[in-house]
Amino acid sequence: MFEKPQAEHSWLEPLLGDWLMEAECQMGPDEPIHKSTGETTCRSMEGMWYLLEGSGEEPEGGHWSTLMTVGYDLKKSCYMGTFVGSMMTHLWYYSKGVVSEGKNLILETEGPIFHGEGMTSYKDIIQLVDDSHWILKSEILTEDGNWQQIVTSYYRRKT
Repeated sequence: MFEKPQAEHSWLEPLLGDWLMEAECQMGPDEPIHKSTGETTCRSMEGMWYLLEGSGEEPEGGHWSTLMTVGYDLKKSCYMGTFVGSMMTHLWYYSKGVVSEGKNLILETEGPIFHGEGMTSYKDIIQLVDDSHWILKSEILTEDGNWQQIVTSYYRRKT
């Protein structure tokens, strides 16, 4: 009756727990770099879905919170999920997620162009470094067809 977690679900297990986070965001080559710090907690819904809830502060004084969900869809044979943040109104829907080189989960999504009108492609990449560290990178597909990294978040396990 109920589906059971598969090997693909276990790839997400190292994300479980409480994390300290430091992030850098640069929305374009000539844009300023914004830094923020925060904490993230990852929990599992019976090994099928992983929920990463984060919150923190920017040096400019802005408080933020985020919620990411990630799981593996057996019927579609790919990782799926969502991302929402208090700093934006767009709901990010992940599709076609694949693990690359055993350590990188690449999640594809679509979102607004921040300096103009319309939508474009994005990638969020979760990189497992070791049991105590992981990295989340966000990239945007630019008008010239190249991927540009816009956010890098470093996670360190709380002790």
